[in-house]
Amino acid sequence: MSDGQWPEVYKKLGVRPVINAQSWVTSLGGSLMRPEVLSAMEEASTVFVDMIELNKSAGKVIARICDSEGGLVTSGCSAAQVLMVAACMTGNDDLKVEQLPDTTGMKNNVVMFKGHRNRYDKAFQTPGATIVEFGNSTDASDYQLESAIDGNTCAVAYVIMPFSKSGVGLKRTIDIAHKHGVPVIVDAAAEVPPRSNLSKFISMGADMVAFSGGKGIGGPQSTGILAGKKNYIDAAFKNSLNLHSPIACIGRPMKVSKENIIGLVTALELYIDSDEESVYNSWRKKSEYVLEKLGGIQNLRVVIEDIPTDRQGPQPVIYFEEGWGGISPEEIRKEMSLGDPPIFLGVGGLGDEINIVMTNVMDGEEVIIVERLNEILKR
Repeated sequence: MSDGQWPEVYKKLGVRPVINAQSWVTSLGGSLMRPEVLSAMEEASTVFVDMIELNKSAGKVIARICDSEGGLVTSGCSAAQVLMVAACMTGNDDLKVEQLPDTTGMKNNVVMFKGHRNRYDKAFQTPGATIVEFGNSTDASDYQLESAIDGNTCAVAYVIMPFSKSGVGLKRTIDIAHKHGVPVIVDAAAEVPPRSNLSKFISMGADMVAFSGGKGIGGPQSTGILAGKKNYIDAAFKNSLNLHSPIACIGRPMKVSKENIIGLVTALELYIDSDEESVYNSWRKKSEYVLEKLGGIQNLRVVIEDIPTDRQGPQPVIYFEEGWGGISPEEIRKEMSLGDPPIFLGVGGLGDEINIVMTNVMDGEEVIIVERLNEILKR
């Protein structure tokens, strides 16, 4: 990698930049912030403000954009998950807020479709809740959901993520939970774009929805968005920054700086005004280049997939058919990541396929990706 491509702040630490064809993953730094976001954060760093006032003002922006009653900037989507559950357990009761993670005397069960269990759902348990599963890993019924809800249920959690099963579906989940007076909380961390999702789940009746503030929105990767009904958002805020309490609450380790709040709000405003179609077209153009240059390799099938529920925008996907005699997809990913520059590819989703996610591939990097892949695949 040339010195011109290696920012000095990383070079002096010996940390190399990488080509990110894996997506907006935290392990590679999320997404890149626009200059306007960085400028706003720098400006925010020059004065002191009342953090309660700033949080409430930022929340109004989120509420407007997400078409919800309230909003809150959190320190990542996982923090939003923690605060959603905490809010459902404590409400706006100061004593209960101070009591967590001790949930004595509170409803503390979070009902969740077994097929939605994932590596991130520990956040639902962090404030002291217990996850109660219903259904199996692939399917569930209305009856199973209703049977899982009881007098100790504080919330029903619904997770939206690529290649996951839907259980009874979000709308039925909301209808059944609300029939029993139980709120529904939604983890939609990576569900933006499309920007219509910012209000979609709220409009369906979800009580709170959590998004990443980085990823497709392009804010600081350590921020998240929580949108929902005012009473629950107020309770989440109280669990997050209860400055008037003598006891620091469950969300204290998850505080958000004034710079990050401004960065998130700025990024969100820029995102909703962006040309989504143009961005998608740029991803498709890069994908078509890869498709053209990787064609003709025996027992490899390369296609462009654009499946909103599973793939983040149009992207080339490499399928290894029977008779493939080269190295395994896992070994291909490893070799790509050990090169100069390191290139990180998608981990598939359906099986052993390799997907090349274009969301963070900079102009010209698709050429480097193809050259390296051809070297490895044609050996």
